[in-house]
Amino acid sequence: MDEDDELNNIRKRKLEEMQRNAQQQNQIDDESKRQMEQEEARRQQILRQILTTEARERLSTLKLVRPDLVNNVENQLIQLAGMGRINRVIGDEELKGILSRLIGTKRETKIERR
Repeated sequence: MDEDDELNNIRKRKLEEMQRNAQQQNQIDDESKRQMEQEEARRQQILRQILTTEARERLSTLKLVRPDLVNNVENQLIQLAGMGRINRVIGDEELKGILSRLIGTKRETKIERR
């Protein structure tokens, strides 16, 4: 009977430890999520300051098919704004020009053999 009690105590302690670890992990996950949300809110605030509504809408639409390109453009614009190199609001036409230059330089030619 003693061994059964000891085994039950060990199981109980192990279960409590696992529950504590799970709670700690959830707290870490929540904090990481909160930090990511704050970072995204900060990015969107900067983009609202440097892009017109139409330009932001274009990026949102393009993000559905080319998220890597949009993230790259947003990062570059945010970095330039942070350095003070953007001193005006960028409109849709100017953004289209930026995007066409980036897409034009990164387009790959694929040749398939049959």
